[in-house]
Amino acid sequence: MSDPSFAQSVAPSVAFLVRLHERLQALQALLVLLHWQMRAPMARELRRLRPGPASLLGHALAALLSGGCASLPPPDAARARSTALEEVAHTRLAQVARASAAESDPALSGFRLLADGDQALDARIALARRAQVSLDIQYYLVAADGTGRRFLRELGEAAARGVRVRLLVDDLYAHESRLLLAGLAAQANVEVRLFNPLPQRGGKVGTRVALSLHEFERINRRMHNKLFIADGTFAVIGGRNIADDYFERGEPSNFIDMDVLCSGPVVDGFETVFDRFWNSEQAWPARVLLPEADGVQAHAQADAQALHGLRGDPPVAPLDRFGYRPVAAELDEGRLTQHFAPARLYADAPEKAATEGRPVAEAFALEGALQAMREARFQVLVATPYLVPGERGLALMRRARDKGLRVIVMTNAQAATDEPLVHWGYARYRAEMVRLGVELHELSPALGRRADAAPGESASSLGRLHAKLAVIDGRRLLIGSMNMDRRSMRANTELGVLIDSPALAVEVTQTLQRDRDVGSYRLRPAAHRPGSLEWVAHEAGREVVHPREPGLGWAERLRLGLVSLFVAEELL
Repeated sequence: MSDPSFAQSVAPSVAFLVRLHERLQALQALLVLLHWQMRAPMARELRRLRPGPASLLGHALAALLSGGCASLPPPDAARARSTALEEVAHTRLAQVARASAAESDPALSGFRLLADGDQALDARIALARRAQVSLDIQYYLVAADGTGRRFLRELGEAAARGVRVRLLVDDLYAHESRLLLAGLAAQANVEVRLFNPLPQRGGKVGTRVALSLHEFERINRRMHNKLFIADGTFAVIGGRNIADDYFERGEPSNFIDMDVLCSGPVVDGFETVFDRFWNSEQAWPARVLLPEADGVQAHAQADAQALHGLRGDPPVAPLDRFGYRPVAAELDEGRLTQHFAPARLYADAPEKAATEGRPVAEAFALEGALQAMREARFQVLVATPYLVPGERGLALMRRARDKGLRVIVMTNAQAATDEPLVHWGYARYRAEMVRLGVELHELSPALGRRADAAPGESASSLGRLHAKLAVIDGRRLLIGSMNMDRRSMRANTELGVLIDSPALAVEVTQTLQRDRDVGSYRLRPAAHRPGSLEWVAHEAGREVVHPREPGLGWAERLRLGLVSLFVAEELL
């Protein structure tokens, strides 16, 4: 029998150790934030949002020493529960879906890749404009740039037609768009919710995180899902957030990404996932957290003037890279070009973002992806912007080697990544991956200048890989929001779908092959330096070998090396 007096005597020490562990994790997060401050090249949304180093350090140290003081308002006891609307069979979109699937097995779902940014934006706008009953939308980021404003305007106009709009956005970057979101939430037929809100409501993202470090274990867990559902009939999922950079309209850099437009039975599963997140305790009504109506109204007037120049639709190429016409044009003709195939949905539960002493919920999305790869018979092709395989990933690669599988992995080069610390975490595993026979390619913006830019896209735009894809045995395609890293496994909620379609697999394989051929380094063991790697590229028709990692100077190498010593891999 246990001794109650002993338990009482050690309880304070245990509590102290728990608090100390939390503080050490928070300090590691602070190092990550300070690294954001110091580095020159990074994604534009972070560059816009971060404060100065001195300000960030002061806020963070004050929060850590004081134990933190920012807190959320009381939870909204009157939070209304809602679910997907089922009376959609009469809608125009449902009629198009039925016509498109007329010659296929009703048990199969329809799919169409959206690889080009202009087509991907056109698809979302087209669905929003043609929706008659509901729009259910879930994103990690909705920016306050031209694309974000246009997107939110389309949702508002749909609501004005009587469409019920439910918009769920992760709170981490929501402060940038707070007035736009609040303005949308003030409209009839619209409800906006923010997922896993930070205690600190004011300030830019770096300041908000620094002043919320006393709840680091909770705020480190984010909703990374990307989902757009129109009339419960068509859904778009994939890697894209809502911002210029994801639709090839950013300067000077853009993300290379991919979505898939879905219809059929798989959409019912997406609606179930959305409802579960929407009604979770982590989803807070925007009215509790966002600015009050007076400020929103004034901002809305200014924003209306800013939107005046955006009234025309963004340009769309007549054909995408696969030869398909824009989604809007095909919807108007009453039939959409799709591939029909069986599919399986993988989704994390919203409880994965909960803490309160509970263990991390099972990572269904990434686990499902890894299991699909384990079932491969002869080849796995992976594209992921952030790659930190860990021991589990290496074990999967050893298994593939032992089975005689060909494994091809594409990720970002140092010069392309918007997360240098994550790249440094990945760099620890490169030599072992190559030793295990993995064909490792790093996408380089210097090599991959686009000659086939879409309308509105700069031909000199730099490409950063952001697509999350896997092609298994040349017939099964995995696409979604999951990265191959610890955050997707442990901290973020994710969403993906596995599609058994050789036609889609070929389209993705050809796209990735083109990017590999014209814009990547192939890593291989160095010829005269045992244990080292070299980077091989084809430039101007000839093979060029780089003995050191291209695009990484000694100062950046030193800084990354020092910071990485103190940052746990689970934060990358």
